[in-house]
Amino acid sequence: MDKNRSKIRLHDGIVGILYLSSVLLANYINLSFGWIAIAVAGLQIVSPFTKFCPVYFVLNKMMPDTEPIQNGK
Repeated sequence: MDKNRSKIRLHDGIVGILYLSSVLLANYINLSFGWIAIAVAGLQIVSPFTKFCPVYFVLNKMMPDTEPIQNGK
């Protein structure tokens, strides 16, 4: 499998886990955990314009042998 493709899959998995954990925490602990989902959604909406995604920032650092994705360029 292409390394950039695996980076994209990791990104999607991490974001999915953030959404799911936010919903579960909001349901079982406190409704205020819903703000995590709102923040993640906001970052996903803004990232195509700013070319910055915190998850890709970390994955680009952890996987230096791959082509950077959304690295601000």
